[in-house]
Formats: sequence, structure tokens, C-alpha cells
Amino acid sequence: MTPHYTKVHLKFKINTVSYNQEDLTHLAYAYIKEGEPHEKDLGLFLQDWLDINDYVFVQTSGSTGKPKKIKIYKQAMVNSAIATGDFFKLKPGDSVLHALPAKYIAGKMMLVRAMILGLDLSIIKPALELNIDTRKHYDFSAFIPMQLQYNLDKIENIKTIIVGGGRVSSLLRQLVSKLKTRIYETYGMTETVTHIAVKKINHLEYVDALSLFEVLPYIEISTDARSCLVINAPRLSPQLIITNDIVKLHANKTFSWLGRYDHVINTGGVKVYPEVIEEKLQNKLERRFFIAAINDDVLGQKVVLVIEGKKKLLDASLYEGLQKYEIPKAVFFISVFKETDTGKVNRNKTMELL
Repeated sequence: MTPHYTKVHLKFKINTVSYNQEDLTHLAYAYIKEGEPHEKDLGLFLQDWLDINDYVFVQTSGSTGKPKKIKIYKQAMVNSAIATGDFFKLKPGDSVLHALPAKYIAGKMMLVRAMILGLDLSIIKPALELNIDTRKHYDFSAFIPMQLQYNLDKIENIKTIIVGGGRVSSLLRQLVSKLKTRIYETYGMTETVTHIAVKKINHLEYVDALSLFEVLPYIEISTDARSCLVINAPRLSPQLIITNDIVKLHANKTFSWLGRYDHVINTGGVKVYPEVIEEKLQNKLERRFFIAAINDDVLGQKVVLVIEGKKKLLDASLYEGLQKYEIPKAVFFISVFKETDTGKVNRNKTMELL
């Protein structure tokens, strides 16, 4: 029987202290009145979760469009929590580390999973460099990629980590390849109540194994005429979710992600995926960068490389391994990239600086 959003699991704890629904009401008030900024966000979400409405409003990050608030049903969040719990075999009493801001869906869902699945939630201040108690064992946690990279020496006591909110680079995959912690990259968005698919990025069966995103239970996927992912998840959303993510479907409800439809570059009639080029350049540039396009009278669009920081000469070997049509026709340097509220590079705003 699926738990209802009004119920709090008897084994739910925050920092080893048990809380029922009434206790959480008091905790929310205390967080809002006296807590640090990240605790106030937790308190505001708890307040919304415990009110009479069957929905909450959630802020999108703005990484793929203008930030906005959307309505998410509480029972959909419960269903998402159960799907994650089933996939990762989380059980009541397991210890979970909460290191994400509760302002956004990923941070809210860590709290919902704990309340619904009966987990012991340890809350720490969200930051790039985290204050993790390395003496304590954690069964599960969620990071953004930069958090993972900044805390590689502190996570061996965490059994499983999911990573979302940005693409996991090939360098980061190499850095975690030998770690004992099992790490999964996630695919999802606010509209899908966080992730609907995950893929292993370490503990692979063989070196350089092609790891595909595996869809969670009760999720059906297909593609539209653009080859973009279409998600049918009635337990999460009453409508089909049509994305702008170009994917290749494989057997057994798995897929590989190629890039964003709105990023595709048509150069001389050839479609180029910026994310594919970025993956090839990932370990060759120390600064932040991205691939974009500018208009060209001959090609229609031409591929360009945009790098953060002061101008410098680039070695020609940088482009080794790229196809002819993938090689940037120009390089631009921008002192500081524009970012979203969650610290992701805002490509459109950054390109406007040119």
C-alpha cells in the first residue's frame, strides 16, 4: 500500500531525533524564526508540506529556461521517493546525508524521502566544501557535481551517492572510478519531481564501459519527431512530459543522452551537438568553457568555443580527436560567465555578453 503524504514514517529522524507530524510543525516554526538560511528554507518547505493543500509550488533552477514556479502534487513527491527507495533498496532506519539547498526540488525530495521511507536524516549546511562527519556511516546522499569533486576525500563513509543538477564530466568520472562509494548520475528535472533515470559512473563491469541511463520503476519513455525524450510518468505528472533532450533509446528502458535540442548547431547542413564536443575537450581545458554557435553567411551557423578568463594562446593539439565539423571556427574569452541561481553556466546570458 502506498503511503499518503499526510503520514510520517514512525522511524523518521532528523539528526537522530524522532519527529512526528506535530513535532515537525514546531520544528518548521523554529527553523523559520531562528535558523540559518538553509534551515529557513527547510522550515518553509515543511510548513508547505504540512498545510491543508495537496500540492506545493517549486522553483525551477532556470538552467534550461526562465526560472519559474510550478505546482507539484505532494503525492507525486511521495511516489518519487518510493521509486528511489525501491531502486536503491533504502530501508527504514537507514542513515541519509542532506547537503542540498531545500529551496529547490532536489533538496526538498531528500526530506520527503526521509519522512516517507523512515530514514535518519543528517542535515548539514549546503556548500561546495561540505562539513561531513567522516566518522559516521551514511547509506545514501545526493550531491551536485561540483560538491562531489570538492569532497572526494570525505565520502568513503557514504555507501551510495546520486549526482544531479549538472552534467558529470569525464574527468570527474575518472576521479571517482576507484572509490568505494557507489555513485550514480541522475537524469531529471523539477517537472519530473527530480530524477526519473540513473546511470552508474563507477563500479562498472569493465573499463570504459558504456553506462546508460536506466529508467526508474513505473516510468515509460519514447521519443518525438525531434528525437527528444518523452516521459510518461502518471505517478509523477498527469501529462506527458516532452523534453528538449535529444536521446537514443536502447533496450530494457535505457537511453543515452546526446544533448539539448535548443543547443544543436546546424553548420553547413551537419548537425553538431555541443555537449558531445565539450565531452571530448573536458580534460584539455582547465577553465570553464562551452561550445556555442554564431551566425555565418556561408555555413549558416559556425561552431565557436567560449572560455572563461583572460585571453591566452591555445595549442593546436586541443582539437585532436574532433571531427572536422566539430572543430571551433573561432574562440572567445569572457572574463566571468553568467550563472543561474544554482551556479550553472547560463549559456544564453553569457553569449549576450559577446
